[in-house]
Amino acid sequence: MTADAGTGSSLDAYLASFAEPVGYLNFGSYGPPSRVVIDTITRLATAASAGVPSSGLHAEDERALAAVSRLSGFDRSGVVLASSTSLGLMQVAFGLPRGEVLVSGAEFPSNLYAWWRSEEAGLTTVRTLPPVPGRPLAPVTPERVADAVGPDTVAVAMSAVDFRTGAVADLAGLREAVGDRLLVVDGIQGFGVIEADWTLADALVVGGQKWLRAGWGTGFVALSPRALDRLRPVLGGWTGVEGASRYDGSPHAPLPGAQRLSVTNGSPFASGALAAALSQVESVGVGMIASRIGDTAGALIERLEEAGVPVLSPVAREERAGIVVAGAPSGSAASLGARLEAAGVTATIHGDDRVRLSVHATTTPAALDAALTVLGGRA
Repeated sequence: MTADAGTGSSLDAYLASFAEPVGYLNFGSYGPPSRVVIDTITRLATAASAGVPSSGLHAEDERALAAVSRLSGFDRSGVVLASSTSLGLMQVAFGLPRGEVLVSGAEFPSNLYAWWRSEEAGLTTVRTLPPVPGRPLAPVTPERVADAVGPDTVAVAMSAVDFRTGAVADLAGLREAVGDRLLVVDGIQGFGVIEADWTLADALVVGGQKWLRAGWGTGFVALSPRALDRLRPVLGGWTGVEGASRYDGSPHAPLPGAQRLSVTNGSPFASGALAAALSQVESVGVGMIASRIGDTAGALIERLEEAGVPVLSPVAREERAGIVVAGAPSGSAASLGARLEAAGVTATIHGDDRVRLSVHATTTPAALDAALTVLGGRA
């Protein structure tokens, strides 16, 4: 959808469905779900308590998968639900062909432990992307990746948006640098709130509890034809095979699409929540959400700079998403965090000198006022 798709009543309805506190600036950690999502979960739980057949409840699975396909651009056969980014990455890591996985040591732990555990199981070899001297949080760029991949590299794992800095990755450049190897993208910090060609990835893994605001236990994996051809369902279970309900005590052939990674029947409450959240995104369009987030993040950056607060995240609009990082004097971040909390502002403290603020389409100027009251007067 284009940036103006959510004008008028659809945008008003979208904004009115959320009720997070005014000072909530922590969507990079968790996005409070909407009333629509909560009502969906309640409706499904009520139906379950009334004995509605599970087959009826699990119709929500298909509704969620169809929405994932539309918003991601991946074919419907290439998407499967997952309860978290961590589980989705584990499925990919354990299914890779033998070889080397290249990953930055600055990734979020879910995008590290999957590869480490696969290596411990003797399935892959992990190679850390060589760091940039003096810049431990340097972004993963096509140039760095092109210099690091080798003949034994079977996959490169990275994040679409860096969780510490909010830097948006150059997916097109990375696709070119990776070549015919698998490009595995952790999309949790960007999917649904930035406009991107997600099909540049071979495996897109997204949890729904942050920017999608679908709640915990929601998420998906989307696979390209290249990934479907190469990944083995090592961690796949009984719902990922042909004739799943034929209980004959024999192993069955894996399903042909991404569903082969399914372990068991998931929660229809989670599926319904994800479907509802994605439907809300579609109702206004990713472009509109991205535009509002871009404007608000820009206003926050401008106000921090005017107050003399260093901004440690990208400031150019095309290089950032919804995360803005304010610098703090060394050792003062914890006390700043406590003062922000006392002022009704929810944020994340990283290390002893960084405060991560993350805005959404629903963030109001009053939230920025509350944050600047503390951060702008920290001296």
